[in-house]
Amino acid sequence: MAQTYDAIVIGTGQAGPSLAAKLTGEGLKTAVIERKLLGGTCVNVGCIPTKALVASARAAHMARRSEDFGVVIGGPVEVDMKRVKARKDAVVQQSSEGVTAWLRNMSNCTVYEGHARFEDSRTVRVGGERLQAGRIFINTGARAFVPDLPGLDGIDYLTNSSMMDIDALPEHLIIVGGSYIGLEFAQMYRRFGSRVTIVEMQDRLIARDDDDVSEAVRDILQAEGIEVRLSAECLAAKKRNRQISVRVECDEGAPEVVGSHLLLAVGRTPNTDDLGLEEAGIETDPRGFIKVDDRLRTSVPNVWALGDVNGRGAFTHTSFNDFEIVAANLFDDDRRSVNDRITAYGLYIDPPLGRAGLTEREVRASGRKALIGKMAMSRVGRARERSETRGFMKVLVDAKTERILGAAILGIGGDEVIHSILDIMYADAPYTTIQQAVHVHPTVTELIPTMLGNLKPLEGA
Repeated sequence: MAQTYDAIVIGTGQAGPSLAAKLTGEGLKTAVIERKLLGGTCVNVGCIPTKALVASARAAHMARRSEDFGVVIGGPVEVDMKRVKARKDAVVQQSSEGVTAWLRNMSNCTVYEGHARFEDSRTVRVGGERLQAGRIFINTGARAFVPDLPGLDGIDYLTNSSMMDIDALPEHLIIVGGSYIGLEFAQMYRRFGSRVTIVEMQDRLIARDDDDVSEAVRDILQAEGIEVRLSAECLAAKKRNRQISVRVECDEGAPEVVGSHLLLAVGRTPNTDDLGLEEAGIETDPRGFIKVDDRLRTSVPNVWALGDVNGRGAFTHTSFNDFEIVAANLFDDDRRSVNDRITAYGLYIDPPLGRAGLTEREVRASGRKALIGKMAMSRVGRARERSETRGFMKVLVDAKTERILGAAILGIGGDEVIHSILDIMYADAPYTTIQQAVHVHPTVTELIPTMLGNLKPLEGA
């Protein structure tokens, strides 16, 4: 006999708990199912723990630079990885316990622990229980993609999740993958004291971004002693005594890299392969992501998919926005759509990269007439005061409508400063709105009006 609910939420990533709160607040009897960690990736093995580690790595980096600021510490800077991990674990525990208490104490909500699998479009089995509901919401997220790399089955490798268990310093960390996850771990462990080599198949890092951004990020990492191997082909891995050898055959450098640890950071794959989606008639794309419309409805009318699992965004903030879109359409008579969302994300190396809207490459490809402004961070007073002048700011504007099309801020505070531009974009206001604003001095944001006052035609667009 099945337990009957008004709604079932499968997975407790960023969208799940908030959705459960909204459902129960609307008087719906709700079941929440989680097979592993309440709070999902971000809380347990993603954003929160990695940024806690980034903070420890920055503390070590700044301690080594103390004499640049006239501060003498005395003696070499040492990193205690067990204490670094313990701090990270404490930060995670606080967040995890908060989500757990929220869900378990939520009125009209029952939490089930176990793997959920559809039996039909309205029935889900978890363990020995069968649950039925008129509305079902899938928020199962994604996991690290493990490539079909020759020799990988014969070695111990790491992913972003298993890296969270490391409490000792790798002698030489090899990272396969030169995008966001890989680069954050690269700088982090280099600052902890490891030798680090990044191996990337593309001819540049973070290939989704513009060439100038990729080159600047590479310069920042290499300046800290991180080795970068690009255009790596015929990748393969094998044991070599107690070490790991990765064949790279890059255009330049030795044909292999030998290290103590191997981290795979080559993308994410959706957690849809064992949900029984076919039993419910829920369609997926060739990569396994659940197909959804602009309001996140699946091919089955009473089932929605939110977060990384739907392929419409791969970030914590897009997952939460998915919840907002679903809730607005179901309960608030507000026809919000995922198509209204402006692309925005951050790369949390130091200095960070904040991105919003279109890249320069995308603007050129669109064929529209555009203006561009660019400014080196060395011109920003706040950056000079902090002796952190690496990077630049760039903005692209539609020449006809005067609307901002996109921006990249690579530099001190870039992940925060980008929001001043993003908010103008959401307001659909002309760039002159922010250009004529009076900003606080001395800050990074105060130079955005200066940059906007020196726009030039984008050549070739």
